[in-house]
Amino acid sequence: MDPPAAKRSRGCPAGPEERDAGAGAVRGRGRPEALLDLSAKRVAESWAFEQVEERFSRVPEPVQKRIVFWSFPRSEREICMYSSLGYQPPEGEHDARVPFTRGLHLLQSGAVDRVLQVGFHLSGNIRELGGPGEPERLYHVSISFDRCKITSVSCGCDNRDLFYCAHVVALSLYRIRHARQVELRLPISETLSQMNRDQLQKFVQYLISAHHTEVLPTAQRLADEILLLGSEINLVHGAPDPTAGAGIEDANCWHLDEEQIQEQVKQLLSNGGYYGASQQLRSMFCKVREMLRMRDSNGARMLILMTEQFLQDPRLALWRQQGAGMTDKCRQLWDELGALWVCVVLSPHCKPEERASWLQLLGKWDKLDVCPLEEGNYSFDGPSLQPTVAISPGPEEEEEEEEAVATGSRHTVFGRALQAGSLHWSDAHLQRILASDSYGPSLTGTISGEKPTFDPQGRPLWLGEPFPTACARVDTLRAHGYPRQALRLAGAIINTLRLQRRHQLESYKQQKKELLQKGNTCITNTEGWVGHPLDPIGCLCRALLEACRLEEETLALYPDSGPEKRKAAYQHVPVPGSPGESYLALALEVALLGLGQQRALPEGLYAQDKVVRSEEQLLALLEEVELDERLVQVLRKQAGLLLEGGPFSGFGEVLFRESVPMHTCARYLFTALLPHDPDLAYRLALRAMRLPVLETAFPAGEPHPNPLDSIMSNRFPRWFILGHLETRQCELASAMLTAAKGDPKWLHAVLGSIQQNIHSPALLFKLAQDACKTATPASAPPDTTLLGIALELGLQVMRMTLNTMTWRRREMVRWLVSCATEIGPQALMNIMQNWYSLFTPVEAATIVAVTGTTHATLSRLQLDAPRREELWACARTLALQCAMKDPQNCALPALTLCEKNHAAFEAAYQIVLDAAAGGLGHAHLFTVARYMEHRGLPLRAYKLATLALAQLSIAFNQDSHPAVNDVLWACSLSHSLGRHELSAIVPLIIRSIHCAPMLSDILRRWTLSAPGLGPLGARRAAKPLGADRAPLCQLLDAAVAAYIATSHSRLTHISPRHYGDFIEFLGQARETFLLAPDGHLQFAQFLENLKQTYKGKKKLMLLVRERFG
Repeated sequence: MDPPAAKRSRGCPAGPEERDAGAGAVRGRGRPEALLDLSAKRVAESWAFEQVEERFSRVPEPVQKRIVFWSFPRSEREICMYSSLGYQPPEGEHDARVPFTRGLHLLQSGAVDRVLQVGFHLSGNIRELGGPGEPERLYHVSISFDRCKITSVSCGCDNRDLFYCAHVVALSLYRIRHARQVELRLPISETLSQMNRDQLQKFVQYLISAHHTEVLPTAQRLADEILLLGSEINLVHGAPDPTAGAGIEDANCWHLDEEQIQEQVKQLLSNGGYYGASQQLRSMFCKVREMLRMRDSNGARMLILMTEQFLQDPRLALWRQQGAGMTDKCRQLWDELGALWVCVVLSPHCKPEERASWLQLLGKWDKLDVCPLEEGNYSFDGPSLQPTVAISPGPEEEEEEEEAVATGSRHTVFGRALQAGSLHWSDAHLQRILASDSYGPSLTGTISGEKPTFDPQGRPLWLGEPFPTACARVDTLRAHGYPRQALRLAGAIINTLRLQRRHQLESYKQQKKELLQKGNTCITNTEGWVGHPLDPIGCLCRALLEACRLEEETLALYPDSGPEKRKAAYQHVPVPGSPGESYLALALEVALLGLGQQRALPEGLYAQDKVVRSEEQLLALLEEVELDERLVQVLRKQAGLLLEGGPFSGFGEVLFRESVPMHTCARYLFTALLPHDPDLAYRLALRAMRLPVLETAFPAGEPHPNPLDSIMSNRFPRWFILGHLETRQCELASAMLTAAKGDPKWLHAVLGSIQQNIHSPALLFKLAQDACKTATPASAPPDTTLLGIALELGLQVMRMTLNTMTWRRREMVRWLVSCATEIGPQALMNIMQNWYSLFTPVEAATIVAVTGTTHATLSRLQLDAPRREELWACARTLALQCAMKDPQNCALPALTLCEKNHAAFEAAYQIVLDAAAGGLGHAHLFTVARYMEHRGLPLRAYKLATLALAQLSIAFNQDSHPAVNDVLWACSLSHSLGRHELSAIVPLIIRSIHCAPMLSDILRRWTLSAPGLGPLGARRAAKPLGADRAPLCQLLDAAVAAYIATSHSRLTHISPRHYGDFIEFLGQARETFLLAPDGHLQFAQFLENLKQTYKGKKKLMLLVRERFG
C-alpha cells in the first residue's frame, strides 16, 4: 500500500473567481457554526479536493478556503499517536524524550513562526535553543495533508525515527491550536490562474533568481520540453501542484516512514539479547494496536513491515540449521506477532480485497522454511462451545485423538491468522448480539437452526465455534475500537460457559460414584485455555476489566517508566440486561474458570513455561482488583464450584495424572478467601496441594529414590517445569502453615497434606525452616504446635536423605537440633534416642550429641541438675553407640564427650581397643593415642601407639610416609616412659619400618638423652643408652641392614642424574655405620663390595672413591 502522492496534476481554471473574505469568519462562542463550515468539514474529511473540482464546475473561492481550512487534522490525538509510544492529553505529565513532549514545549516557548498554509501544504520555521555555548538553530518544516490526515513531512533536522520529530509536532500543534492565526492561501495553481502572461513571466523569473543555484538546471530542462511541441509534457492536461492535495485515486492514510520502520526493527532484532530491544519491539506492537483501535489503515501496514523484518532475521536460519530452539524473548515476540495478525485478519470492517491481500501475504510467509512453528500441541479445530459436554473419552478414543494431533499438518505462528480468514461477521444471531444490550428471545423469536441461541434465563448464547476463536473475536472487536460490541459478545460467551458448566456438574453427579472408585480420570480438556496461543481467558478478562477501570485524568506516555507504577482502580459497572451483575464480577469469574480448568500440560519447554507465565499474568490482573463484599461472594461461589467440578476442575476430587497443578491459583484464592471464609480457603488449598504426576510414578509403598527421576521413563511428555511447579507447591504449603499458626486443627491438616504430596527434600526443609521461624517470633512466645510441625518436617527430611547424602546435610542436622532445642529437652532426647533412622553415626556423634550438650544449648533449655544429667547421659549413650557402629570416625568424638564420666570413658576406650583388633587403621589409632597423651594418660597412649605400629609398614623408599611424624611421636613417648617401654617398642619398630634414614633418625634421637627423663616419665637411668648395647643394638643392626639393602636396590636402576643423591645417601649410611664399635671396618667392607659388584658403573665408582677413598 503506497503512501498518498504529495502532488497531483490540475487543470488551469480560466476566469476570475469570486472572493468572499467573510465567508469563513469565526463564529462567536455559543453561536451555532455556519452551514458553510459544517458542510466544509464533512467534505474535507471524506472527499479528495480533485473530486470536489470534478463534481462542481465552479467552486467559489470562499468555499475552497473553508474546505482547505478544515482539511488539516483537528485532533491532537493522532499527532500524539505518530510522535510517541502512547497517547496522553497535552496537559498531563510528559517524558522529555518523547517527540510529542518536546514539540509541545517548543510550541509553548514560542519557537514557531512564519507559518503559512498554501492549499494542502503547511510550512513554518522552528527556532530551537542550542546547548551551552551553541547558537540557536533554525529548522524549516513542511507538511502535506489531505482529508484530515498528514500525508508527508519534511524537516531540516533530518532526524530519522519511527515517529514525527519534535519540530513537525510543534508546527502541527500550532496549526491545530492557533488555526485562525495561520495565513491561508488557496493552492498555488489557483493563484497562478489569476495572473496574466507578464505576471507569470515575472513570477517565474523572480523564483528562478531567488533559487537559481538549486532550480536553474531543472527550469531550463522544463522550458526546453515545453517549447518542444511533441514532448510528453505538452501531451498532459494541466500541471502538477504540490499544494492541491491528493487525487481521487490516491490512498488516504497518515504518513508512515516505511524504510525507517524496517531499519528500526532490523536493528532491534539484531540486539534481541537485550531486554530494552524486546521492550521497544513490544512498544511497536502496542503502536499497531493503537492504530487498529483508531481504525487507521497504517496499523496493518506497519505490521506487514515488521513481519517482513522478523522473517529476515538471520537467526531463524541459524536456529533451524542447528536444530536449536529460539530464545524465550524472541519466541514471545513471535507469539505477539501471530496474535496481532489474527486481530488484523478478523477485522469486522475491512474490505474483502484488503483481507485477501493479507491472507495472500500470510500464505506466502507460512510456507517459508524459516517461519517458526507454533509451540505446544494445541489443536486448530478444537471442540466448539456446546451447552452439553461429555465427561471424557475412553482411553482408546483418547489415544486416537493424541495420534491425530501428532500426525497433524505443520502449523506455523501464522496458522491461526490464516484460519481466521475463513471467519465472518455476517451471522444474524451474532449481529444481533453485537447490536443490542437487550437482545433476547422476545425481540426476534426463535432463530432457525439446531443450536440454541438463548439460555433458560433468556440471555443470548454464542455457540458453534471453539472457545479460543470466540474470544479472539472479542479481542478483535476491542482492538479495532468496538468496546461495547466486545462486551456484548463477551457476555454471550460467558452465558454459554455458565450453561456448559451447569451441564458438566450434572453429568459428573451422575457418574461421580464410578469415577471416585477408579480414583483417576481421563482428561476432559486436552488443551487448556490459560497459555493457549490465542489467550482466550486473558482476552475476556482484559475486555471486561477495561470497562470497569477508573481512568485518571492524565495517563503517562510511557506507563511503566515512572518511578512508581500506579495500581489500577476498578469500579463495578452493571451489565445491561442482567440485574445484579457487573463486568468486574464477570472478569473475576472468567479468570477463575480458566485458571481452575483441569487441563493437560502441553508439550515442549516453551509451551509449558508459557502456561506458568500466563497464570501469573492473569493473577497479577486479579491482584489489582480490590475485593469488596460483592466480589468475595463471587470468589466463594466459584471456589465451591471448583471443588465440586469433578474431572472438569483442577480442584475436583479426581485428577488426570498429567493435568496442570493448581498451586498458583490456589494460593491466590487462599489468601483472598482466608479473611472471609477460612474453612473454604483451607479446603480449597489442601485440595490443590496434589501433584499427581509424581504420585503415580512410584508403586504404593515403595521408596522414592529421587523425585526428579519420576518423569523420565513414562510415555507422557517430559515435564520441563517440574522444579518450578514443586516450588509453587511449597509456597502454597508455606502460606497455609503461616496462616494456620495458633490453630492446631488446620496445622495438622496442612502437615498431613505436605507429607503426602511434597517429595522434594530441599523444599520440605525450606518449609520446616519457614515454619520454625514463624513459630518463634522475637517479641512473642513460641507456637509449640507449629514448632512441632517444623520438627516433624525436619525429621522427614532426615529420613529421606539419610542414604542419599547431600552437601546440605550438615546444615539440616544443625537446624534440626536447634529446632528440637526450641521445643524442649524431651524433643532433643527423642532425636538422640532415635538417631539410627535419622543420622549417620558421624552426624550423630559430631553434631547432634555435641551441639545438644553445648553451654549455649544447656543455657537455652534452663534445666535443673537431674534433667541436665539425664540429657548428658542420653548424649553419652548416643556417642558410645556411634563409636561401636563406626569406630573409625566416631571413637574420638565419643571419648571427648565421655571425659567427665569415668564409666562411659572406660567404655569408649574399650571400644577403641576392640576396634583395633578388628582392623581400626593406624592413622585413627595414632590420633586417639595423641588424644590420650593430651588428656594425661601416657600409658594408654603408649598402648594405642603400639597397636598402631603393629599395623604399620613403611618400605625402604617411603621416607616421606604420612605416618612418619606419628612414628617419631610414638618413639618419643616410649623413650619418655622408660627403658622397659622403649625395649618393648624396638621390635615393633624393626618389624614395621624398613626405611634406613628413618631408623637412623630414631636411633639418634634415643641416644641423645637417658630414657625416662621426659615430663611424663620417672628417672630410671643416669646416662643415655649406647647404640652398641641392648636394646638399641638391635635397632642399629636393623638400620645398617636397611642401608645396605636400600643401596643395592637403588643401584639396580640408577641413572647418572641421581649419582649425586646416592653419594649423599652413602654419607648418611657411614654416619650410622660409625655408631657401631667396628663400624669403620663394616663400612669399608660395604664399599668394597659395592665396587666389585658394580664396577661397570665406572663414573659412579669414581665418585665413591673420591668421597670415601
